[in-house]
Amino acid sequence: MNEQLADCVLLADRHHGLSEGIRSLLETTFSSVFMVADEASLIEGAARLRPAVVVVDLSLGAGDMFSLVRKIRERAPGAKVLLLSVHDEPTIARSAAAAGADGVVLKRAIATELLHAVDIVLAGQRYVA
Repeated sequence: MNEQLADCVLLADRHHGLSEGIRSLLETTFSSVFMVADEASLIEGAARLRPAVVVVDLSLGAGDMFSLVRKIRERAPGAKVLLLSVHDEPTIARSAAAAGADGVVLKRAIATELLHAVDIVLAGQRYVA
């Protein structure tokens, strides 16, 4: 197995326009940002790339956040996992933490919070919007 790529992010979101904007933002900090648009590609990419950070749209897991985060953790154990959500209910953040995610960023706040959230989780702390 290859070792974790410290300067690599795996971004998973079905919405191409939003993904491109997020990618541009992440490229200001990371040298490599790989994009996928479905769960199978996310899991394969996590295993192949072993990224430092995985940024994934919560809706990609077909409602099963626990299974999605578990699969990412199995394939890329050292990766930090940040979930993107359109929902700002406190239950989402609690469920994400219980599932093993390192943080949740609200989609409406990506421009102002995503890079800060990445810094926080890379420092070993949890991030909640």
